[in-house]
Formats: sequence, C-alpha cells, structure tokens
Amino acid sequence: MVGTGLTVTLQGGGLFCLTDVETEQGLFQTRPDILIREGGRVVHIIDTKWKRIAANVADPKRGISQADVYQMMAYGRLYSVPRLTLLFPHHADLKGAEGRQALHRITGEDGWLTVATVNVADGKYISDRLFDIVKFYKT
Repeated sequence: MVGTGLTVTLQGGGLFCLTDVETEQGLFQTRPDILIREGGRVVHIIDTKWKRIAANVADPKRGISQADVYQMMAYGRLYSVPRLTLLFPHHADLKGAEGRQALHRITGEDGWLTVATVNVADGKYISDRLFDIVKFYKT
C-alpha cells in the first residue's frame, strides 16, 4: 500500500493453533486470507467470506456464523492483532454503500472486529475501495 507504511500479504501467516507436547509438532495451521503489516508486525487480519450477510440490521449477528467469529478470535490471539475484519460481498439487499456494516469491540480486550462488504462485481478502483474499508479506525 504505497505511501502508508503498510504491506499486504495474501494467504500468509501459517502459525499453528496447537503444538503436540511430546513431538513438538504443530497442529491446526492457520492461513488468514489477508495480513496487513506495519514495520513487519501484523496489525490487521482480514478474512474473506463468499456468502451473503443478512440485510436485517435488527439482527445483531447479521447471519454471521459463530464458527467465523471463533476463527477470527483465534487469529487475533495467535497473531496478537487488535484489528480483525470479516469481509463479505456487497449485495443489493443491503442498505447503503459497500464498506463497514458493523463494528464490534472484542470483549475484555482493546481490539475490534469489523464486518464489511465490497462490491466484487465492480472491479474499478478496487484496491482504493478496499483500503477505504480497512482503514484503521477506533469508532
């Protein structure tokens, strides 16, 4: 990301969730979709989902699966990252434009899980639009 001091790695990471005590073998390797680094340190993890989030904003979970949230919590802990984003395709049933759909504080931590969407059918300026979606913000 030119001029930001950030670098992006796709399908990076590779840390293991567990290590066997006897063999020291790593088990359950992680592979986050997108790692954003600043000065070599991972500062943001984005995981893309190819399913539709619910348009009903009255549903605080927006149809996001518990397994997806657990996966992001594991990434946050393993990589010591305060910024996590679940990125979904934007669709016509969602009110408003692509971008942040929900922001959640991670309980008991100084971290955030963002739910965002991007219109994947429109490839124009996609990198700029993605950068706008994952900017570092606290509120």
